[in-house]
Amino acid sequence: MASKTWKSYPPYVVIFEILEKKGPLTDVELFELLRDSYEDLGFRSFNQTLMKMEIEGKIYVSTITKGKRRIALVKTAEKREA
Repeated sequence: MASKTWKSYPPYVVIFEILEKKGPLTDVELFELLRDSYEDLGFRSFNQTLMKMEIEGKIYVSTITKGKRRIALVKTAEKREA
C-alpha cells in the first residue's frame, strides 16, 4: 500500500505564488501548473479553491469566452504604493 505524504503548502498558497510569478493565466493553464505539485487535485476542488480565494478578495476571475476564465491577483493598495 502506497502511503501519501502531506504537502507542505495548501493549494491556495501555490496558486497565489504561481499568479504572483507568472501574472494572469487562464483556468486551464493554472490548473495544469498546479497539477505538477498536486497530482490528486481534481478540477472541482480547484474551482472550490478559486471561489474561496475570490470571495476573500485575493484573486479576480473573469470570463474570456464560454468555458474559459482569466484568473489574476487583486492588487492591494499596499502593493501599489510600494
